[in-house]
Amino acid sequence: METRIAVPEDAPVIAIIYNEGIADRIATFETRSRSSDDILAWFKDPGHPTIVVETEGQVIAYATTSLYRPRECYAGIAEFGVYVKREWRGRGVGRTALLALFEAAQAAGFRKLVSRIFIENAASRALMQSAGFREVGIYEKHGQLDGVWRDCVIVERLL
Repeated sequence: METRIAVPEDAPVIAIIYNEGIADRIATFETRSRSSDDILAWFKDPGHPTIVVETEGQVIAYATTSLYRPRECYAGIAEFGVYVKREWRGRGVGRTALLALFEAAQAAGFRKLVSRIFIENAASRALMQSAGFREVGIYEKHGQLDGVWRDCVIVERLL
């Protein structure tokens, strides 16, 4: 497996991977599928890197950063997400993406990464723990997915 900074030409496969995560209802509150054009918008902000993981020339995962909060005092913090193609889950691909994202996020000037994980998503929580994230707390009934209020674990990692 190899990692690299994503380029606009990766948008179609990133959309496919993200849409699998949306459809599976295990990793995001999002319910609307994303198009390649939606993903292309991410590339308008070069200050928030996205990493892809490839094997045999095929993108199988990505990790991305996004704005945490617009206030200047939070400029060194980024939200992040990691998504892996269904058939590649459980093989260490997410960890590979995260480790590469740490380097890219540091190079972009970030000091800390944060995210939220559905409390019952044991695989993601184990990945975060193995990658050095700390569980900060739990947001109770943080958002609705398919009409059900879901709890989320807050994670953070200093870079």
